[in-house]
Amino acid sequence: MSRQNQLKEGVKKAYSLVAEMPSAKHPFPSGRNFAESIGYPAALLDSIPASAYESFTGASNVSVFADITAGSVVLDLGCGAGLDAIIASRKTGKAGRVICLDFSETMLAKARMSASAAGCSNIEFLLADAESLPLPDSLIDIAIVNGILNLNPERSKIFSELSRVVKSGGSVYAAELVYNKPRPKSACSIEDWFT
Repeated sequence: MSRQNQLKEGVKKAYSLVAEMPSAKHPFPSGRNFAESIGYPAALLDSIPASAYESFTGASNVSVFADITAGSVVLDLGCGAGLDAIIASRKTGKAGRVICLDFSETMLAKARMSASAAGCSNIEFLLADAESLPLPDSLIDIAIVNGILNLNPERSKIFSELSRVVKSGGSVYAAELVYNKPRPKSACSIEDWFT
């Protein structure tokens, strides 16, 4: 198995465990308290099923500040347990559409459960890799990318795919964690990818 595939499988395993065991200790912040700490309003979270935020692992409250208009087609790339998708679903309304895409079957199952519990009927779910989107060209009005770019070494392919599927004049709202200086090569193992 290539190093990239090892990394991908390690990330998938770590994030799937957050869906399976949200209250366990994980190598990165997660859950409601973390969501509130990065700007998701408590009152908003109170109106959303707990399953959507108990396994939240994003980098920002991107769906809260994204300018999502009624009737738009939204892509939640790396949707996790569905928190951003539910918020986007409410903003775009029944005339709009939200496409949740994740590479973890476990997270996608949790997102389905969360969306169903929230009564969202305009969300669909796709199991796929961010670097190979099963979507036609120029379908998306708004893409939300909340904390997946630092976890995938094929970032250039992800950006190319976003460029392909987002309409001309569309928007991409992305939030990410970045280092402010290079990490030593000795610190580039799967075990410490999340530190």
